[in-house]
Amino acid sequence: MYEPKEAGAVPDRDPLDAGRVIAWLKDRSAVEHVLETSLGALPSERDATLARMADVLQATAQGLGPQAAAVWAGVPESVVRGWTHEDPAFASALAASAALAAAHGRNQGGPYTPAMVRVLLVAMSRGATRLEAVKLAGFHVKRLRALAKASATLEALLEAARRTRPLPARDAGVRGPGSPRRPGRKSPEPWGFRLVQRAAQGDSGDEKESAPTIA
Repeated sequence: MYEPKEAGAVPDRDPLDAGRVIAWLKDRSAVEHVLETSLGALPSERDATLARMADVLQATAQGLGPQAAAVWAGVPESVVRGWTHEDPAFASALAASAALAAAHGRNQGGPYTPAMVRVLLVAMSRGATRLEAVKLAGFHVKRLRALAKASATLEALLEAARRTRPLPARDAGVRGPGSPRRPGRKSPEPWGFRLVQRAAQGDSGDEKESAPTIA
């Protein structure tokens, strides 16, 4: 006998969508690059940097810590630290983003959020183990296990992220804080490369060079 769902209940979406979600998270930089080059020129280094800075600010405003925000933005945490030390405007904006999160109850240690799920999935798809990614995103292992058991969509997303992890010999993930490097494994290096338009230097004019893909 058919029984309607309770009012206000939000059913899980088709778990088959999980693969598409992970693919979008992994290929976001490629999508952004297409949009940037649609204007007829390569993006400038400044534009690329500002876009990634904005990603860090967005992640911080949603309560993510520095390491998780770096994963969200697709840049090494050391790059974010460099921006903070060298760019007063960014440092001020970062502090304001953290204050905004705290004012709205999104500070670290608060309730679990979709932003945390995103970092968890991105970290896993880049090569982090599930345990490393769980700690990085700020989840408690037992609580996440219970959430996944109750949500077919979350379980499907976790499985899809696990399936896309690089092979151990080519692991390009993000190790969790304090995680030892496995013997024989190369240091993870998840950052790719793409073309950007560098600023003119002297009389030589603009020059096109390869620059790290930071998205």
